[in-house]
Amino acid sequence: MTAPAARAEAAFREAFGRDPEGVWAAPGRINLIGEHTDYNDGFVLPFALPHTLTAAAARRGDGLLRLRSLQSGGGAVEIPVAELEPGAVSGWAAYPAGSVWALREAGRPVGGMDLLVDSAIPTGAGLSSSAALTCATVLAATALHGRAPDRWEVARTAQRAENDFVGMPCGLLDQSAVLLSAEGRALFLDVRSLETEQVPFAPEAHGLSVLTVDTRAPHRLVGGMYAERRRACEHAARVLGVPFLRDVPAEGLADALAALDDPVVRRRVRHVVTENARVLEAVALLRDGRIREIGPLLTASHASLRDDYEVSVPEVDTAVEAALSAGALGARITGGGFGGCVIALVEADRAEACAEEVRAAYAAAGFALPAFFRAAPSPGARRLPSSGA
Repeated sequence: MTAPAARAEAAFREAFGRDPEGVWAAPGRINLIGEHTDYNDGFVLPFALPHTLTAAAARRGDGLLRLRSLQSGGGAVEIPVAELEPGAVSGWAAYPAGSVWALREAGRPVGGMDLLVDSAIPTGAGLSSSAALTCATVLAATALHGRAPDRWEVARTAQRAENDFVGMPCGLLDQSAVLLSAEGRALFLDVRSLETEQVPFAPEAHGLSVLTVDTRAPHRLVGGMYAERRRACEHAARVLGVPFLRDVPAEGLADALAALDDPVVRRRVRHVVTENARVLEAVALLRDGRIREIGPLLTASHASLRDDYEVSVPEVDTAVEAALSAGALGARITGGGFGGCVIALVEADRAEACAEEVRAAYAAAGFALPAFFRAAPSPGARRLPSSGA
């Protein structure tokens, strides 16, 4: 039994007075490149983190859903499965409750359940702790209450929980990364076709590290800014007469921009089209083992997210600029933006010096000190060996 499984089992027993029937783990994720392209039917290139969320669960015969988190404090959130509907549950518990609701709405047999959550994924850092929570819940609920669905059905169900229950209009990037990632690989996903490729990405084998900076800037996406950008993209697609912005080719970008009157919408379109091109170029380089050459693409992605998509904040820009000045091969914001994390591709022996440069820049700017870790591509969601398995 793994240490996370043992900890989750022990906490479940203390919380609910009985043994769980199983424990599931779901990782956080880093998006190497391909930001805000998923809901535009485009291309993304994420990988899973070693940081995981664990969910210990057991069935109930009375139709009651009881939810407990070691990180949230307080007692269990309780609601009958039959009474689940958008708005019925708030806070962290809306994500697992929404997952059960989405299964019920899809006609999946799902009954009462006790669920205890323990997470090592930094919250509010843009590392998809919410997708890990919804995916782990769907995996647990379907394993306990019927035939386990395929991974794409899990991803779609988890996405619906966020879209329709929580009210976060996210695309499919996060759920795909949580469920489909592999160790030593980045997941190249065509969101339209759902075709995937496990692209070799093992920085340490090349003497490199992906230094991740948790900027500690607040990371809030449900408040409307994310939704506004999605609406702008959908509006632009209608004006341009294409299903999604993915259908605007890079060589046709100038004509597309000329057809749009709103300068803000033009900037949003320019980001999406150029970001899709950057993903394809990064994948080609990684296939050839030319990992260092993706650095400039990361930096160009950040400039586009900062200037055209306008999702950066001062703490993020400071971290990117400091990392580059310390010799990083490339650096960018990762995740939806408005806070969260920065990734920097650095020579492994320069990682600490790069972190020191970021700390100094933060101190000079009067920001709260950031946190750091090195991100290694890791396995996706899975059931853990446990005494209840």
